[in-house]
Amino acid sequence: MKTTWFAGVLAAAVLTGAAQPLLAQDKGKTAAAQLESESKAALQKLYASAPLAKGIGPTAYAILVFPKVKKAGLGIGGQYGEGALLKKGAAVAYYKTTGASVGLQAGGQTYGYAMFFMNAKAVEQLDNANGFEVGVGPSIVVVDEGMAKTTTTKTLKEDIYAFVFGQKGLMAGLGIQGNKISKITPK
Repeated sequence: MKTTWFAGVLAAAVLTGAAQPLLAQDKGKTAAAQLESESKAALQKLYASAPLAKGIGPTAYAILVFPKVKKAGLGIGGQYGEGALLKKGAAVAYYKTTGASVGLQAGGQTYGYAMFFMNAKAVEQLDNANGFEVGVGPSIVVVDEGMAKTTTTKTLKEDIYAFVFGQKGLMAGLGIQGNKISKITPK
């Protein structure tokens, strides 16, 4: 009983810290400009490490980039990050990604992910839903290293492709299924 109580208190403390907005303002930059800049830089790093991402980037209708997502947990876990929706290289909207989980887990990490929306209908579902839940709605394929090596831009047929990148830290089990994505207005 004491262990469960302690784990719950620790997880709550971790989630409180992880859920704080990541939009730190640099001198002279608005939060939106900062987030757009970080998202573009993260996308370029992804392109450098994943040729498939670089190949589908120009054909994607829009790309939602979360440059830094913080995930932590001890029995109960959570994650939070902010990103920009890029169309033709410019930010057109801003979003947050959140998630909670319960189960055998301990640790913390940061990572980024990019979702390549291949058509307008997939982007419409992002905006029409009251919080877009990954795994519900349009088909989303999470591209791992194996798939990235055997897939070409000519064989892609799904609505959304997601790439996870830049993982740092130690935590068992990383996935984006169940993440909720909601529109935000950076201040």
